[in-house]
Amino acid sequence: MLRFAVFAVLVAAAVADTCIHCICLHESGCKPLGCRMDVGSLSCGYYQIKLPYYEDCGQPGKKSGESTDAAWKRCSDDLNCATTCVQNYYNRYKGGCSTYGFGTCEQMSRLHNGGPAGCRNSGTLGYWNVIKSCCGCS
Repeated sequence: MLRFAVFAVLVAAAVADTCIHCICLHESGCKPLGCRMDVGSLSCGYYQIKLPYYEDCGQPGKKSGESTDAAWKRCSDDLNCATTCVQNYYNRYKGGCSTYGFGTCEQMSRLHNGGPAGCRNSGTLGYWNVIKSCCGCS
């Protein structure tokens, strides 16, 4: 039974790694793009993270005395920091997806694209379909 539990955790981690890589590829070609205007506000870096998203993910990598704005832009262009932000954001909001029966990657994709209510927002379905075609996830 313990072996099965360990296997399940490893499979879930592998799916999450593949999923987050596909999100990165879709958002930026997995390159540090800097910031650009997107739907009326700046989106930055590998995952095209907006400032409120960075704040919600716990502001990883923020240095003492550094402004939130500067930390967000720097973190977004650092793959490890930006990935931590996306994972933190998912972990913070995934509970809102629990009643929908979505798999981990669909939850992560729809939350990333649609914010805290992304799982119940039908407008995130197209985004999920793009990510799903990349990773072969369900």
